[in-house]
Amino acid sequence: MPAAPTASPILQSLNYLSEDNLVLKESNSGSLFGGYPSLEQRDMSFDIKDSMTVHCGFVRGKIPGLNTGFDVDEADLSEMRQCQGTVVASAIFGYYDIMQQPENISEFSKDTVCFFMFLDEETEAAIKNTTAVDNMKKIGLWRVVVVHNLPYSDARRNGKIPKLLLHRLFPNARYSLWIDGKLKLVKDPYQLLERFLWRKNVSFAISRHYRRFDVFEEAEANKAGGKYDNASIDNQIEFYKREGLTHYSSAKLPITSDVPEGCVIIREHIPITNLFTCLWFNEVDRFTSRDQISFSTVRDKIRSRVNWTADMFLDCERRDFVVQ
Repeated sequence: MPAAPTASPILQSLNYLSEDNLVLKESNSGSLFGGYPSLEQRDMSFDIKDSMTVHCGFVRGKIPGLNTGFDVDEADLSEMRQCQGTVVASAIFGYYDIMQQPENISEFSKDTVCFFMFLDEETEAAIKNTTAVDNMKKIGLWRVVVVHNLPYSDARRNGKIPKLLLHRLFPNARYSLWIDGKLKLVKDPYQLLERFLWRKNVSFAISRHYRRFDVFEEAEANKAGGKYDNASIDNQIEFYKREGLTHYSSAKLPITSDVPEGCVIIREHIPITNLFTCLWFNEVDRFTSRDQISFSTVRDKIRSRVNWTADMFLDCERRDFVVQ
């Protein structure tokens, strides 16, 4: 593990907005959990400075997970704060997936990496019918955290909270590896950090979609697959078009795709990557929960202002370390 964090371009201090008396002032401005950011506040959040305060979920409290929505027990919060190196995290909400145990994990990683699995109450109840949770709240390698007061009725949208806001839930972690609940990790976390971050000298890595590179094509595929209601997808795309969204082309090289696969995220927790996932989450909160649609808009707005981008690796590389 590198001795020092990667340098964060321009942005050195990132703080998060906290407010108790929230009032919805604009239509389509997200949720109470997200803090109802206005379009003006959205625009300001992309004006990158050395010190910034932005919306980043958990707005109704000082400590994420403590009376903020997406609440967890204080004993769990304490365990999460103690994770100071690398965290591997996943979630199952709505009992959509079966918990998968990581494989091929070194003894060193078992001793030094935190493995956390977030469950809602429904999933916990179903799992307890077939699986024993030990007195350390663990099932295999996973430290289980049951989430209460979920802010959204849509389990997929709730899943975006740990997926994109791990830096808020694990404020002392240096690195994180997010894995969708449907997947099994079959490679050691340190191998993945070395391969996708340290070797390339990047701070954020995500696989690109195996077939689609264009946001417009991704939106149509989501509509055809019934992933979200068509009108909401169309509204989001039209909004982005007014902001300048265009079809992907070779003119964007060295950017190789506008569409991530999204089921795995490997990142270092530094101010610029934390800002990126905060603003990506804000788009998911404001528009549809289909994060593949909003990814490139947030990435490109940030990279137009600072020398940073999200590294995208081939999907066949992803399939080498997670299986379904």
